[in-house]
Amino acid sequence: MPNHQRFPVLIYHNAMVAEAEEAAAALESMFRRNDWPPRWRDGVYFFHHYHSTAHEVLGIANGKARLMLGGPEGQELSVTAGDVLVLPVGTGHCCLEANPDFLVVGAYPPNQIADLCQQAPTAAMLAQMNNLVSPLSDPVTGREGWLEKLW
Repeated sequence: MPNHQRFPVLIYHNAMVAEAEEAAAALESMFRRNDWPPRWRDGVYFFHHYHSTAHEVLGIANGKARLMLGGPEGQELSVTAGDVLVLPVGTGHCCLEANPDFLVVGAYPPNQIADLCQQAPTAAMLAQMNNLVSPLSDPVTGREGWLEKLW
C-alpha cells in the first residue's frame, strides 16, 4: 500500500448523530453540503485495497466494524455509526470484521472517480497520487475544517 506521504487520515468519531433509517441520508446531505458528492452506499471490502485516482470519505451510517488502515501492516480501527474517515489518495484500507447491519456512505471530491487497486503502484501511479489536488473543503466541517489545516 502506498499510503500518502504528506496527508494524514482524518478520523471524526461521532461526527453525526441520526436514527439508523435516516443516518445514510444525513451523511449524504453533510457530504453534499461540503462539496463531496456522495457516490455509494455499501460496506468496505474484506481485502486490502487503495485508490490511486481519488481521495475518499467513508461515513459509517449503521452498525460497527473493525477496519485496517495502511495495508496489512497498518493500524486497526474500530468504527461505529456516526464516525467519518477521510482517506487521502493511496491509503490502504480493509474491513476485518463487521456486524450484519454495517452500512457505509462513500464520497469523493468533485471530478474524482475512484479506481480499485490491490497491487504495488507503478511509478506513474505514484506521480499521479502525489499530484492529485487537495479537496477544497473538509467533508465534515467544510472550509474551516481539519482538512484545510492538515492537508
